[in-house]
Amino acid sequence: MLKRINSLFVTLFGIGKLPRIPGSYASLVTVIFLYIIFQIFSVPADAFLFLLVGIFIISLFSVNLFIKDLTNKDPKEVVIDEFIGQSIPICLYEIAHKEPTDPVRVLSFYFIMFILFRIFDIAKPYPVSYYDKNFKNSFGVIMDDVCAGLYVVAILVFYMIITT
Repeated sequence: MLKRINSLFVTLFGIGKLPRIPGSYASLVTVIFLYIIFQIFSVPADAFLFLLVGIFIISLFSVNLFIKDLTNKDPKEVVIDEFIGQSIPICLYEIAHKEPTDPVRVLSFYFIMFILFRIFDIAKPYPVSYYDKNFKNSFGVIMDDVCAGLYVVAILVFYMIITT
């Protein structure tokens, strides 16, 4: 039973078992989920950030448990790392924009964050590639996506600086 719950957690309730591009599906579902909780249900982004840190810590143990007996230490079905990495820029965007914003503008930024995250996650520029290549454990699986998410944050901060 515990193994099944862990599998549901690391595969984001089975999204990771979808064919072809499970990481992209997980990122897209994350974007939609976060739009709903932040824009429709008005969940405070700073409170969600604390939850995200908890998910990160739990993921370190859960992914390790999931990949323990596998030869591939970064299987495609593990997509909790996409949830974490994609959540970072969206959560920080929401913290930076506490006042109500035009829904079209928010959706535009969410779309840009989704595309940028997928680019960085797939292209794996340094240090994303460093974690991916040098840590064949849950830390490497998760940290490459955290770095990809932080690259998105850096691009958005740069954009906000040059447009103000």
